[in-house]
Amino acid sequence: MALLDTAAPALPLGGLDLPQERRLVTDLPGPRSTAILARKADAVPAGVGHTVPVAAVAAGGGVVVDADGNSLIDLGSGIAVTTVGNAHPKIAAAVAAQAAQFTHTCFMISPYESYIEVAEALNRLTPGDFAKKSALFNSGAEAVENAIKIARKHTGRSAVVAFDHGYHGRTNLTMALTAKSMPYKSGFGPFAPEVYRAPMSYPFRDGLTGPDAAARAISQMEKQIGAENLAAIIIEPIQGEGGFIVPADGFLPALADWCRANGVVFIADEVQTGFARTGHMFASEIFDIVPDLITTAKGIAGGLPLAAVTGRAEIMDASHAGGLGGTYGGNPIACAAALAAIDVFENDGVIERAREIGSILNARLAAIQSQDLRIGDIRGHGAMIAAEFVNPETNAPDAALTAAVAKAAIAQGVIVLTCGTYGNVIRFLPPLSIGDDLLNEGLDVVAEALAAA
Repeated sequence: MALLDTAAPALPLGGLDLPQERRLVTDLPGPRSTAILARKADAVPAGVGHTVPVAAVAAGGGVVVDADGNSLIDLGSGIAVTTVGNAHPKIAAAVAAQAAQFTHTCFMISPYESYIEVAEALNRLTPGDFAKKSALFNSGAEAVENAIKIARKHTGRSAVVAFDHGYHGRTNLTMALTAKSMPYKSGFGPFAPEVYRAPMSYPFRDGLTGPDAAARAISQMEKQIGAENLAAIIIEPIQGEGGFIVPADGFLPALADWCRANGVVFIADEVQTGFARTGHMFASEIFDIVPDLITTAKGIAGGLPLAAVTGRAEIMDASHAGGLGGTYGGNPIACAAALAAIDVFENDGVIERAREIGSILNARLAAIQSQDLRIGDIRGHGAMIAAEFVNPETNAPDAALTAAVAKAAIAQGVIVLTCGTYGNVIRFLPPLSIGDDLLNEGLDVVAEALAAA
């Protein structure tokens, strides 16, 4: 793409007012982004990395605009956060109105209705036809920590099981739950005790049926922990950072049935899969499972920090008064954003749009795979699709190829994210506001990057 005039760009509007185009006026990073990133290096710890070498100034629809006026196609949604689109008009208006009314009281001091309205919506929307309650927090990791607290209090047991390839956060307890060492855990221990790991269903690599994979996991839990000691298992219905691993049919229902039979709380971590991302409001619906507790965050509030634990009322009520909460949990501005986002999810056709995007992603990636066997597997649901890159002769993970493809695509103005235990997966998480033309152009760039790698 030809480089255009690099004169200082006018600050663009956000949201749907942005031109929906890929436009490079400089190499990446441009001079203004370079200067800003130099300040980042001086002011921000090295441990806070970044994937795309730009300084964002606006975003909306399917693009992110940087300080130099470059417009990049967004196939990452801030890691599945801006599902309804960045700076969505309904969310922006709700945030502005609430900010003008009041910004904080702490719900534990002076409650307000919007927190309750978010809880009521979550109780209604999450899977399960039984009485539910919800508590609001700030991040997915915080929601996971509180789900574990609640399960332990309810059962009077201590042990918790997470699964191979799982990701649940960067706090001490959630690092213990997370499987991958680098970059999330290495050097940060010791970690919280009484956390155990069981094998995940990974059809592309283990070849097991869902029931057989579940029997393997259950046998390990029974032998190494004992059901009578186990408070909860926590699992992503479709794993996120682990590589968008979709378990084989029957795996999750078998685990859920075993939990119910043994008084173990079944926690679904839907931080990344929740809120229309998979073409269903929650991924648990795909597998016909009803979690006892479900954790949500990311897409819940259109970019504002909010998270939740929702579940069976008798489990959620296990904690004593004051045992749950936090200064900012359920902040009124975040709650206003969440209510606007939920309105969009329910009424603006975004679930159907996620399915349309999934059809495009699957068809395009399958066509590329038919010509290039270095794509070993394509998997996912809705607008949560991944391609796993391998050595076609050995099926071994090819992290170097994956990194090269992602780097080349980003250099050409397409934001893509890598993931996977072996670092060999590119995940596609476009905002549901992206147009078909822009989505296909982004995939064209990825295909060209792979062909040139």
